[in-house]
Amino acid sequence: MQVHRELSQLPDFRNAVITIGTFDGVHAGHRHIIRQLQEAAAAVQGETVIVTFDPHPREVLFPADNKLRLLTTLPEKIALLGREGIDHLVVVPFTKEFSALSARSYLEDFLIARFRPHTIIIGYDHRFGHNREGGLELLEAEQHKYGFTLIEIPQQVVHDLTVSSTKIRNSLQEGHIKLANELLGYPYFLEGTVIHGDKMGRQLGYPTANLQLPDQRKLIPAEGIYAVKVTLNNTLLNGVMSIGTRPTFNGTDLRLEVHIFDFDQDIYGSELQVQFIDFIRHNLKFDSAGALIEQMDRDSAEARRKL
Repeated sequence: MQVHRELSQLPDFRNAVITIGTFDGVHAGHRHIIRQLQEAAAAVQGETVIVTFDPHPREVLFPADNKLRLLTTLPEKIALLGREGIDHLVVVPFTKEFSALSARSYLEDFLIARFRPHTIIIGYDHRFGHNREGGLELLEAEQHKYGFTLIEIPQQVVHDLTVSSTKIRNSLQEGHIKLANELLGYPYFLEGTVIHGDKMGRQLGYPTANLQLPDQRKLIPAEGIYAVKVTLNNTLLNGVMSIGTRPTFNGTDLRLEVHIFDFDQDIYGSELQVQFIDFIRHNLKFDSAGALIEQMDRDSAEARRKL
């Protein structure tokens, strides 16, 4: 998959079959659209092109709203889409200026001039241009003039996509990891850098890798204890993860700490991917460190069983 970030340097696509969207999570519903894209491209010996935006349009249009949480950061989205056999991913810089384009200019100066599409596959409710003034009706009216085929993603499919994204976010925020993973089609994951903590886990007999995420918009699952798989230097390991403020020690800041089973190496500064396999329990405040250690023993045994 070729990734393009400069609109002025796009190649001449061969019979481009394009679709446009955020594709956050690249979940099972998105892959249904991708298969449709690939089938349409194969029928005309064309190339598949996904157009997405960075930053997320909501961040530019509603800068005061900081509630946005992403299922996938841009690098994660690129990696996931790369596995799907897409020919081209175009990452469009979403700016105030871009959002101010009229619907007509969006169609003529962006879609037609930049992509010369053979086919556009778009949701029935897709809106574009300043104040969302453009939509399917404009594309339908102009498709013969510009010589592209328009394929509408029907209402039920778009509805299912929206429901899936919402369900995934809600499931993760409620600790329902198995449901989220089922809807995603893969284990939800966090990627980050191992940083120094206060070595409390080591004192308790459970050394942990403290994870720092590169993008604070990334959705963090509900606080609690999880059975996880950890990828380190292309090696897959088992472990147990804690997300929380460490209530037993009256902590206040959220920590992402993973204990890797049967592992004792210095990995500070290393990049980890943590895949969430199952939820074990919510966080509890214990009366003593000894009581916490006993519970950690049970958590580890449960995680090993689940893994």
